[in-house]
Amino acid sequence: MTTTSPAATLPNGVTSGQRLRRVLRAMRIGMTPMLGGYWVIMVLGFLVAGVVIQFASDGDNHSIWDYGTQSPKYFSLAVGITIGPAFFTSMISLGITRRMFSVAASVFLVAAAAGTALLWVLVYQIEHVIYAWQGWTQAFANPHLFTSTSQVGLIFAEFFLLVMSHEVAGWLTGLAFMRFGVWKGLLLLPVTLLPAAAAEFLLVAQWLAEAIANTGYHRPALAVAVPGVLAVSVLGLYSGYLMIRSFGVRPTKG
Repeated sequence: MTTTSPAATLPNGVTSGQRLRRVLRAMRIGMTPMLGGYWVIMVLGFLVAGVVIQFASDGDNHSIWDYGTQSPKYFSLAVGITIGPAFFTSMISLGITRRMFSVAASVFLVAAAAGTALLWVLVYQIEHVIYAWQGWTQAFANPHLFTSTSQVGLIFAEFFLLVMSHEVAGWLTGLAFMRFGVWKGLLLLPVTLLPAAAAEFLLVAQWLAEAIANTGYHRPALAVAVPGVLAVSVLGLYSGYLMIRSFGVRPTKG
């Protein structure tokens, strides 16, 4: 049986905006080792080590950084799965409303997606400078919305939308397991993973693009695909709030 707790009254002088910033700060501090560690590993593994390999082999005319484009989607799925179970109980116990928790989680996930997308844009540019200096060709191993590293807007849009949609799918998945338990959570996976699946079919980019294209399906115009991914992601974030709106905090055992 689930219960709802009354919303806590804010202390004198404390505004909702201030409390939201404190929740976001707690999420940032708590998730930085996971998110920041991933960014460092990717840069070291695919840029630094990749460039060293390129120099050692006199270049193979392929973007080493592009080989790592699959990773951010699935890592972001893990980020989304983590944020609910990691913070929900403690935040609600401290008087944070479920609505504020959902808003804070949404802001954090969007910011994390933007940060990851900006990292990919930046490293593509750094790699381009190094390749141009050495006379190597920066060919992409995967299909993308962009065909050149000069298309900064398309690079950012592709990674932001794919990462955000996978984060939202993770957010729903983590909350479903937390709210309904393991078995019901497993049964709900086809529903909770819908934001990620929708993004894959609307954008048709990266490693799944060829398999999807082989079915005869073609990506819709970006004027349709981009708003479609955004709409599904927003709906997913709100659905997460609905999932926890009446979910009570279980008392600690022992």
